[in-house]
Amino acid sequence: MIKLLRVDHRLLHGQVAFSWTSHLGADCILLASDTLLNDELRLTTVKIARPPGIKLVAKNIEDSIKAINSGVTDKYKLFIVTDTIADAARLIEGCNIRSLNLGGTKSGDGKEKLSKAIYVTQAEKEILNTLLQKGIDINIQMIPSERLIHLKHVLNN
Repeated sequence: MIKLLRVDHRLLHGQVAFSWTSHLGADCILLASDTLLNDELRLTTVKIARPPGIKLVAKNIEDSIKAINSGVTDKYKLFIVTDTIADAARLIEGCNIRSLNLGGTKSGDGKEKLSKAIYVTQAEKEILNTLLQKGIDINIQMIPSERLIHLKHVLNN
């Protein structure tokens, strides 16, 4: 059962590993990323951040979609983390996921600030607007104790 799909450019770190996993009661974290498996240092870092007793799996987006749709993940309370909005949209479309948590995206040139930790390009805004139009519930919340903000209230079209 999918407990949460989250976008966080850092993928797995203390905040995600402990506060969200505990809050969700998750027993498995799926890191869905097309770049992670090719970055040995980053892969080692996320493995170190794994909470004790929690299964950690890293797959590219295509293999993540296949695994979820095959039913192999059904036995887990699954917390999925991806590092980009575009990859989250692919997971939503490929797996019929109905909600998305935005936890952190990098700031940079040409990006609009939507909250203290969410920065989006125009292309990402378009992806998010499309998801909202399809009825996907999208919220911004860095940690579970923080107030949840519905994206539709902060997205300037």
